Amino acid sequence: MTSKDAKDQRLAKIVSAIRVIPNFPKPGIIFQDITTLLLDPQAFKDTIDLFVERYRDKNISVVAGVEARGFIFGPPIALAIGAKFVPIRKPNKLPGEVISEEYSLEYGTDKIEMHVGAVQAGERALVIDDLIATGGTLCAAIRLLERVGVEVVECACVIELAELKGRDRLGGKPLFVLVNAD
Repeated sequence: MTSKDAKDQRLAKIVSAIRVIPNFPKPGIIFQDITTLLLDPQAFKDTIDLFVERYRDKNISVVAGVEARGFIFGPPIALAIGAKFVPIRKPNKLPGEVISEEYSLEYGTDKIEMHVGAVQAGERALVIDDLIATGGTLCAAIRLLERVGVEVVECACVIELAELKGRDRLGGKPLFVLVNAD
């Protein structure tokens, strides 16, 4: 068996572990539920391993996880590659001084925050979340990190909803995904 075959088998296992729920949370939405992936220890391990294999030798010092599901995947990746984990949170969830970045939603705006001093200029970061749809949250995370001089090396998600073209909004930043949900 070649390593590509093993990787393909891991990806097939990951895909089969993600539950698809139609019409949740509202009619017309097809929800990609990663909680079933988390219930399968081998599929969860394979997910983490695939990210670690990709980022182990990229000199990344920061793994920035976007609330909330980026908190699930980010810490084990950070530990495995020897990087620190920095949570990117919704407003008013972090104690102490924060910097914020506002971003647009379909109707209105939202904001994400990060502790002041959590990252330093010149550090190299991976931004991770479970899923990219329209890309608004990832874009805001990139801007937040870049405002303080961090180089965002790449964004990574378990799942991409390609038809929503979120990748196109990332300003040319590379995006690595394991599963394309169509």
